[in-house]
Amino acid sequence: MRKKIVAGNWKMNMTLADGEALVEEIMNKSPELDDNKQVIFCTPFTHLMLIDDTITELSKPNFFLGAQNCNNNTSGAYTGEISISMLEEVGVDSVIIGHSERRQYYAESNEFLKSKVDALVENDLQVIFCCGESLEIREANTQNEFVAKQLEESLFHLDAAQMLNNVVIAYEPIWAIGTGKTATTAQAQEMHSYIRSLIAIKYNNEIAQEISILYGGSCNATNAKELFACEDVDGGLIGGAALKADTFLPIIEAMF
Repeated sequence: MRKKIVAGNWKMNMTLADGEALVEEIMNKSPELDDNKQVIFCTPFTHLMLIDDTITELSKPNFFLGAQNCNNNTSGAYTGEISISMLEEVGVDSVIIGHSERRQYYAESNEFLKSKVDALVENDLQVIFCCGESLEIREANTQNEFVAKQLEESLFHLDAAQMLNNVVIAYEPIWAIGTGKTATTAQAQEMHSYIRSLIAIKYNNEIAQEISILYGGSCNATNAKELFACEDVDGGLIGGAALKADTFLPIIEAMF
């Protein structure tokens, strides 16, 4: 059975005190998560150690710590960067790779993202791999080809065991991130189903049915239940709605 996952991407937000208070409130008020459900807090680098301590102290199962990015090198003269071993040392379990903002603002190519995927898999961390199209590509009706290219060039070189054990995919229609626009449930299901079909073709149907695919475009407390009810939508990569307990908790509850 595929895992249901809600991952909160805080982006460049939250003070340390606010972040700690947010995690405490969410974990204290959240329903108990069985082993088929996960909540991941993807915080800024500066918050990781504190939030790891908070998760550990509250000792509630199936809450995890995630990072928003990593460097593909083990160490060296890379000013401002963070290595995977540094992330592991502070308790990180998952890392977001290929978010549209990293692709757009920092020119991260499919080839470069492949090297990050490889480094994370080598260190046995979970990759939350983002893919998705711009409004221009959606309007040209070439979104399937665009997303397939992202997966093929950055992810599909992995072997079956690596895909199954280390990869979660997050589909994020760029035109629906931070805009208030959301893909319709039909649009979300259509793309998630297409991604799953690509995995089945590349690997096999069994692996395709086991990999969690999250929706990541303006998912919120109002629409989460309907989106998560789609056959191939296994949760969400949440941005703005992850910054407040009263908007994030209903999204967690939508997994049930």
